[in-house]
Amino acid sequence: MSDQSRQRTDADNAFLRTQTQSSVRNRILSEAESASQARDAKTARLKAERLAKEAADRELLAAEPPKPKKRRPATP
Repeated sequence: MSDQSRQRTDADNAFLRTQTQSSVRNRILSEAESASQARDAKTARLKAERLAKEAADRELLAAEPPKPKKRRPATP
C-alpha cells in the first residue's frame, strides 16, 4: 500500500469518526431538549390545574355561610 493511500485511508477514518461523534452529540442534545420541553409542558399543565383547583376552592368557601363561633360560658 502506498504512503498516500494509507494517509488517505487514515484521513477518511478520522473524518468518519468526527462525523459520528458530531451526530451522536447532536442526537443527545436533541433528546435533552425534547425532555426539557416535555417537562416544561407538564409543569405548565400541572400549574394551570392547581390554580384552577385553588380558584374553585376559594369560590366554594366564599359561597358557604360563615360558621357561628362558639361562645365560652362565663365563669363565675
